[in-house]
Amino acid sequence: MKKIRAAVVGYGNIGRFAIEALEAAPDFEIAGVVRRSIPADADSFPYPVVTDITRLGEVDVALLCTPTREVQKNAEKILALGINTVDSFDIHTSIVQLRRDLDKAAKAHGAVAIISAGWDPGSDSVVRTLMQAAAPEGITYTDFGPGMSMGHSVCVRSKEGVRDALSMTIPLGTGIHRRMVYVELEPGISLDDVTAAVKSDPYFSLDETHVIQVESVEALRDMGHGVKMTRKGVSGKTHNQRLEFGMSINNPALTAQMLVAVARASFKQAPGAYTMIEIPVIDLLPGDREDLVAKLV
Repeated sequence: MKKIRAAVVGYGNIGRFAIEALEAAPDFEIAGVVRRSIPADADSFPYPVVTDITRLGEVDVALLCTPTREVQKNAEKILALGINTVDSFDIHTSIVQLRRDLDKAAKAHGAVAIISAGWDPGSDSVVRTLMQAAAPEGITYTDFGPGMSMGHSVCVRSKEGVRDALSMTIPLGTGIHRRMVYVELEPGISLDDVTAAVKSDPYFSLDETHVIQVESVEALRDMGHGVKMTRKGVSGKTHNQRLEFGMSINNPALTAQMLVAVARASFKQAPGAYTMIEIPVIDLLPGDREDLVAKLV
């Protein structure tokens, strides 16, 4: 069976783990990596490194491992080439609009885009959907952490004068979180100015946020994260149904793994844009469909 040729666009934390996940997948081969610039040691890398995806020859799907705010422009460019895209866009309030925009772009070029396909939004979204199906009336609380938020950390690093940053998510319970933001600043940069910029950003504006200046962010960095979801509700007319789901994870590794899973699933969908809750979960797995049903049902 012909393997799926995948390109990794961006080579930060998620991009590195995406390479590992693709290497472990039986049905993929790596076409190469797309980066803003070619590093000096590119010749020693086991896969082609280019600045434009068109230089990789045949590519079936692109795993967008870029900062969230770069996802749409990269996706639209690559979809226009007829190449499927998958991403882990994580600004929850903008997901519906991104889906609408990429749906048009994907359908215009006979391609598929699967968006917001990390672990939250992404696999957690699927769990929340199952919980609501099991108890249609009720409340679901999603508590993240404690752990490093990649999207929030990237957001802070984009602020003027920030040399490096780490955003930690601390769960306070019932879906309420505290953001502990640790920053290294360039000389002469005001912590008050950076704090104001961070707190006004949509990533942080709805949560209690503390910005703390440190000498070394690297000394604090831990890619561990986690989630606990709880739903208490009603099944039919029966009250007091309680459902729980939890995990402790390496954040970028799980994000990358989910990107590979949805990249596989993208070839089983009609042209258009999808979130993970719209995709049959069996499509995320390699192998014969009937065999999977026999093993998993």
